[in-house]
Amino acid sequence: MSQGKEGSVASAVIWMFIISVLLFWLPVIGPLIAGIVGGKKAGGVGGAVAAVFLPGIVFGIVLFTFATSLSGFPVVGAVAGAGGFVLSLAHIGPLLLGAVIGGAFA
Repeated sequence: MSQGKEGSVASAVIWMFIISVLLFWLPVIGPLIAGIVGGKKAGGVGGAVAAVFLPGIVFGIVLFTFATSLSGFPVVGAVAGAGGFVLSLAHIGPLLLGAVIGGAFA
């Protein structure tokens, strides 16, 4: 019997996003773990790489929106939100590395 690698990019995105949010306090290890789990859920390297960018970009947009709307001064909130967006983009590096590792071992 052969077991085919079945994976879902949508499932990988959801897992990566949830684990990234839960492990935000671990700067490099958290996204690496999220990437490995998401890569395994994606079922391969191609699907894992495709699933990496959506959680990071969505998280950055959410940070930008919340910082802008919760600040008393929209300009200050926009600058703070832009800083959060840049940090979110820096989060994609370890997430991508973990996704490639997880996708290779799926």
